[in-house]
Amino acid sequence: MTTLKIGDKAPAFEAKDEKGNTRKLADYAGKKLVVFFYPKASTPGCTAEACNLRDNYETFVNQGYEILGVSADSAKRQQNWIAKHDLPFPLLADEDKEVISQFGVWGPKKFMGKEYDGIHRTTFVIDENGVIEEVIAKVKTKEHASQILK
Repeated sequence: MTTLKIGDKAPAFEAKDEKGNTRKLADYAGKKLVVFFYPKASTPGCTAEACNLRDNYETFVNQGYEILGVSADSAKRQQNWIAKHDLPFPLLADEDKEVISQFGVWGPKKFMGKEYDGIHRTTFVIDENGVIEEVIAKVKTKEHASQILK
């Protein structure tokens, strides 16, 4: 789905998080960043993925990673999801799908025989210089942290 690959420069994104704060790639210069795209906050698969990252958050921090989630949900929906599951990382409320499009994770999907456009669950690991280190397209929601931290 995505045209971005390992070795590419990450898109210089800029979007508001669940609190209305502007987050951009430049904020993470000199840090390793995990950007995970998920279809919809509060759904079972997305919650399993986010909670798995939450449960391993200390390990990510200890290894120098920051985590940023992105979906097309509203800021209010993101806030509610964070509060309900005690998520320790910011979530971009990319309602206009700008960041989603920059990373190339929007496109045709199939679910129960129906085709529609949506967000492909994909994670990008970006190094300290803003270069994509890894693209995880086959996300295992309950074991996602181990896919990233290997």
